[in-house]
Amino acid sequence: MLTPLNGGLVLGGLLLAFVGAAVSVYAVTLTGLLVGAGAGFLFAPNVVGLVAVDGAVLTAGAVAVGGLLGGFLAYAGLSFAVLGIGGVVGGFAGRFAVGPMYAADAAGFEGTALLVGATLAGVAVGALFGFVLTRTTLVAASALIGAAFASRSLTPANFEAAAAETTVEPLLFDLSAPAFLAVFVLGTLSQLGLFRFGYVTKLVGLLPGARRWTADDDRGGDAEGA
Repeated sequence: MLTPLNGGLVLGGLLLAFVGAAVSVYAVTLTGLLVGAGAGFLFAPNVVGLVAVDGAVLTAGAVAVGGLLGGFLAYAGLSFAVLGIGGVVGGFAGRFAVGPMYAADAAGFEGTALLVGATLAGVAVGALFGFVLTRTTLVAASALIGAAFASRSLTPANFEAAAAETTVEPLLFDLSAPAFLAVFVLGTLSQLGLFRFGYVTKLVGLLPGARRWTADDDRGGDAEGA
């Protein structure tokens, strides 16, 4: 049954799959802002009594400063954020897409070792791509995550089950499912095409701060243009 929440996730997934790399600067910065604000909220009680300021005012100030600091650090460290995203996506692909092909006929310790090796190799390759091909990695990662939600391969029920059982099993899905593959491939090609023809730079670049990200090429492209 398609509830408003599920419908919102499908719509959000489509937006992420087709334009996620262009607006990701806002998502990353917002995450940093929220984390910083939370840290400020937790830190405030430690200085109450040490500063001659009302507790509520001190807490509000700590939340504001923490949020601004967290948002700034996230905005300034986008490349590191993408490196982490590449590592996570690469590790997921290594563990659940590549690893099983090699560990299918192995059992016990050997099978586990092959899966762990494939996961670590995926993390390393994903992080490397995130460092060298920053924009391309972000395009692929946003298309993959967006396709998972848009195709309903991942739903709120999956996350509720994962939280209840403290396991990632409910979050695993078939990467070869037609609906997922269709959105992933079309989203990736669409985003790469938008960047290649400059539409993302022109349109999203009008948004405050977004041009800093979308105008940057992958490191290989920078080297060629230098």
